[in-house]
Amino acid sequence: MSETEPPLTIPDALDLAAVRSADREAVVDGDVRLTWARLRDEVRAAVKSLLALGTRRGDRIAVWAPNSHRWVVAALATVSAGAVLVPVNTRYKGAEARWLLERGGARLLFVENGFLGKDYLAMLGDGDGDGERSGDGTRPVPALPGLSRVVTLDGTERPGTLPWDDFLTYGAHLPDTEVTVRTASVRPDDPSDLLFTSGTTGRPKGALTTHRQNLTTYRAWSGRTGLTGEDRYLIINPLFHCFGYKAGILACLLRGATMVLQPVFDVQRALTAVETERISVLPGPPTIYTELLDAPGRELFDLSSLRLAVTGAAVVPVALVRRMRAELFPEVLTAYGLTESCGTVTVCSADDDAETVALTAGRPIDGVEVRINDGDRRPLPVGRDGEIMVRGYNVMLGYLDDPAASAAAVDADGWLATGDVGHFDERGNLVVTGRSKDMFVVGGFNVYPAEVEQVLAGHDAVAEAAVVGVPDARLGEVGRAYVTARPGAGADPDTLLGHCRERLANFKVPREVVVLGTFPRNASGKIDKVALRTD
Repeated sequence: MSETEPPLTIPDALDLAAVRSADREAVVDGDVRLTWARLRDEVRAAVKSLLALGTRRGDRIAVWAPNSHRWVVAALATVSAGAVLVPVNTRYKGAEARWLLERGGARLLFVENGFLGKDYLAMLGDGDGDGERSGDGTRPVPALPGLSRVVTLDGTERPGTLPWDDFLTYGAHLPDTEVTVRTASVRPDDPSDLLFTSGTTGRPKGALTTHRQNLTTYRAWSGRTGLTGEDRYLIINPLFHCFGYKAGILACLLRGATMVLQPVFDVQRALTAVETERISVLPGPPTIYTELLDAPGRELFDLSSLRLAVTGAAVVPVALVRRMRAELFPEVLTAYGLTESCGTVTVCSADDDAETVALTAGRPIDGVEVRINDGDRRPLPVGRDGEIMVRGYNVMLGYLDDPAASAAAVDADGWLATGDVGHFDERGNLVVTGRSKDMFVVGGFNVYPAEVEQVLAGHDAVAEAAVVGVPDARLGEVGRAYVTARPGAGADPDTLLGHCRERLANFKVPREVVVLGTFPRNASGKIDKVALRTD
């Protein structure tokens, strides 16, 4: 990499940030403050330990933990060692996480075992267990095919685990040259991460993307949003998600901006962080802005440092954008993307008016093509709804070990079929009018009904189940489940909700269950979800 060429691998980007912004804060996590130079040093120390543990190029390494400086270090060390990062949703229950780790072929797992009082390691063994911590620390780590090591970020000691501090000493004896040689061996077109995204069948699929794809995408994203090295960026979006990891860590890495991390959204903690850390950038789903605007005592905080909000993943009311601009942020932008496109396809601009920001997802980022197709994949004119198609450097390599699904998603000409419905307005802005099949979004998290329906149908009292998204003032949408009972069985709504809570992350659990005598059906005999939504 020459001085004039932008870095195309994540370790090169980290090296550049450590030189250009050496003394600027890179990460703030409670009392922990790391400059960019110190962050690079900690990442290199972690790379040494990964090498000492036998990590090979292309190995897959999972992180199952909330937002923290150790998440950042573990992730950057993983990709700097030439391995592939596999983030795991912190809201997953044991069976969900275990399936993902097995499907992803994780060789090593970084885990924070006590987040929100949950014993993640016990959950992996219990499957559908609730993960409440027993506190005895004696239960061994459950065996997973291919998983050779578990490193506990919080220092939990249990047979078969390696606490974080012990992990760092594991490779301390290695010379720095071994790290330099390994990071230099990473190539722009090497896979850097494997993010799982549920398909309409309800089974997650792992989308592989490369260093070059992600850095090029978030260089474009940063340019469109105006992120700079002077910004202080409050990352509340979970790091296991594209919005947190890629539009958060990678964007800050490219610009030398400061990441201020919070593990969960708490409105008072967020307000305090904005004031004390002089936060300028705060991306997130619409629900967090509603809570910030309506927070009791908001006027007692100095929020004048706020500059930019970036939102999406849900319906954004025009009134909310106007209020955000009037009361909190001079600049409010919306964007559209999906995991298969490195998380970003289109972004609004700072000079767009409130209606454009709320009613559209902006224009394609530089170098990315978007078109709208009809059912025969023929392009449609402005104003006509059809399937949103994407082509460019941001389109994934494919789904892990699933050539059939990959071929169905990306055609021979490189066009990614998003499954989303929309159109272009007369100014070239993308308007998203529908979502992938029946998918809905709860507080920024995608929920695929088929997965929830499978869980409900697994209850002895349920004959059939259908789940739809319905509007919610706080979260944008929530799930509503409809079921019919098996003959002679009583389907109790509260019991069925409990059944879901035991097996699904909270955001996937329906808000209510409605028991029907029969389902409305279309001419082909399939359940008519349109009729359910209008019920």
